[in-house]
Amino acid sequence: MTAASIPPDSDARSSANAPMGIAEIERKIPHRTPMLLLDEVVELTESTIHARKTFSSNDYFVQGHFPDYPLVPGVIQCECCLQAGAILLSEQTPEAGGFVPVATRMDSVKFKNMVRPGDTVDIHVTLKERLANAFFLNGKMLLNGKTTTRLDFACSITNPGGADASSGGTAP
Repeated sequence: MTAASIPPDSDARSSANAPMGIAEIERKIPHRTPMLLLDEVVELTESTIHARKTFSSNDYFVQGHFPDYPLVPGVIQCECCLQAGAILLSEQTPEAGGFVPVATRMDSVKFKNMVRPGDTVDIHVTLKERLANAFFLNGKMLLNGKTTTRLDFACSITNPGGADASSGGTAP
């Protein structure tokens, strides 16, 4: 089944294109401060999401990376894409809040430009394909219209309190 054939959930998508702030993001994914790495969702469709994040010099991950020339670590840039993907996949889950996406793979990760405190990035994620419980996505982070990070990744949806919880899987 391809992303184009994923049936829309009309109730969840009725305001899909409306901007989404922190409170709505927190209703969609389990991440919380200091690991919530999205400030807003600009646009959400059936197979794409556009989110934004402004990094601060107060963010814990730039305190020691690097003290004289702070940079947003590449793994944090990837996590921004994963979280945007989690919001996109929240539209595919059977019941709100009962399931969480778990990253299962990252491929073809490329870092093109540096991201520094004070920078506002645009995060774009596209759902490329769904096969049963596996979702294949690609993500891209842009700074001033230029790519900083690009990656392909896969996720599955799991129920953290159900039978899947004892399987030993880990969340991103």
